[in-house]
Amino acid sequence: MKPKYNRILLKLSGEALAGDKQIGLSYDVITSFGKAIKKCVDAGVEVGIVVGGGNFWRGRSSGAMDRTRADHIGMLATAMNALAVADGLENCGLEVRVQTAISMPQVAEPYIRNRAMRHFEKGRVVIFGCGTGNPFFSTDTAAALRAAEIEADIFFKATMVDGVYDKDPHKYNDAVKYDELSFDEILSKDLQVMDLTAAAMCKDNDIPIYVFDLADPENIYRACMGEPVGTKVTNKKWCSIIK
Repeated sequence: MKPKYNRILLKLSGEALAGDKQIGLSYDVITSFGKAIKKCVDAGVEVGIVVGGGNFWRGRSSGAMDRTRADHIGMLATAMNALAVADGLENCGLEVRVQTAISMPQVAEPYIRNRAMRHFEKGRVVIFGCGTGNPFFSTDTAAALRAAEIEADIFFKATMVDGVYDKDPHKYNDAVKYDELSFDEILSKDLQVMDLTAAAMCKDNDIPIYVFDLADPENIYRACMGEPVGTKVTNKKWCSIIK
């Protein structure tokens, strides 16, 4: 079966890496992601990954701490997650490189776009850590930026919800799921898919976003194959398709 996308940018939240523990790392969970990602690579998909750091640290909830310093701590949390994911993927038989936006040459390559593109050509998975390397930018924004830089066909936002709803499905039983939306609708309806900077960057660079549930890691592979497993956000004008 031929994949629908040649190159993807997969955003993995830090919370997802913790599994049921909700904090720290679950190696079993990371391995399950690795197995699904290996199926994608074996099918011919080039995979870039951006990891969050919420399983270790959330800068915005750090109280009175200086925001810049709190964000720097968060970037280091994403570096730890990137190394853990790399180890899990390598144990699944994948060749992996970690690149970080903050220089730490003893543990990872610096982020260099051309080098990342070369890794993709060689069939390697590239994991991008430390966000954009700048405070005040979320890892969603980092993922949107990397997706544009590596010319990804699509941005996969793997979350703990199976798509985009008109309101929080965990709080409201009558929440309605969308199968497809436009960026204009995301912004006008304030649907909280991701922060506005990331959404605007994807909109401006015509990079579709696919939001799906990571509770079943196989959804990564299904999404690569074009199966309907979540909500797609595109630049089409006012294209609400409600499930």
